[in-house]
Amino acid sequence: MWKPSLASFMLICAFFIAPVHSGYDRDQAVPVEKVLYGDISSVRNITETQLIEDRNQGWKTFGGALVGGVIGHQFGSGSGQDIATVLGALLGAGVGNRYGSSTQVQALTLVELLINQEDGSQVMVIQDYDPGMVFTAGDRVRVVYLQGSVRVDNAR
Repeated sequence: MWKPSLASFMLICAFFIAPVHSGYDRDQAVPVEKVLYGDISSVRNITETQLIEDRNQGWKTFGGALVGGVIGHQFGSGSGQDIATVLGALLGAGVGNRYGSSTQVQALTLVELLINQEDGSQVMVIQDYDPGMVFTAGDRVRVVYLQGSVRVDNAR
């Protein structure tokens, strides 16, 4: 039988609370459609906040009902015990629903790049800010086109 442990609880929490990432990490191999080089025309840093809703609300209500039912079952006997179990489950579900709901605000730091590419086209890319790769106007960059996304790197 599976016994919950601190490690399994932390693994489950890490899965549900994992941060949002861009299309790929810099140390990850991904298929590339094309690469174009260009010069940055303008750079603008953007801070965007987003509201993160709790996707586990139903489980918190269910857990509250379960705990409330177990506690309610400890009182009374016969039909009184059944009523106490049901009332405990209802109260526990209400408490789990009300106090279990949580929303968080996450601040994302993005960088907006306007790039004049070698082929004569101009493209604007908004991507995650990377403190290890700071862009300024006039920098030479490569624009990496992936399936469904674009990424800009310094053309060193």
